[in-house]
Amino acid sequence: MNTIDSIDLIYRNPNIRGGRPCVVGTDLRVLDIVVAMIFDERTPDQLAQDYALSMAEVHAALSYYHCNKAEIDEDIREDIKRSEAIGKGGFAKMQRPVFEDVETVSVRRQD
Repeated sequence: MNTIDSIDLIYRNPNIRGGRPCVVGTDLRVLDIVVAMIFDERTPDQLAQDYALSMAEVHAALSYYHCNKAEIDEDIREDIKRSEAIGKGGFAKMQRPVFEDVETVSVRRQD
């Protein structure tokens, strides 16, 4: 007879991060790890270092993602839509470039 062991490294709490699955002992969402891996092209080693997680925690989050891919992918889409809506509202618009050359700064000051 087989015994199935559970790795308890992912949790959900409706009062933390909207009830999204998180790494135990943190409020870091599984989707945060997945987004960093996919869009920032981070490796599991880099993710562990970036977020101060153990390799077990990183792999648990990635395993959770692969077991619940449709749900997490939908959460990622919702986050992107929410970010775009905030950006359209003007909250994310840059008022000026982060880096300016000297000429641009001096021209702007003369106006």
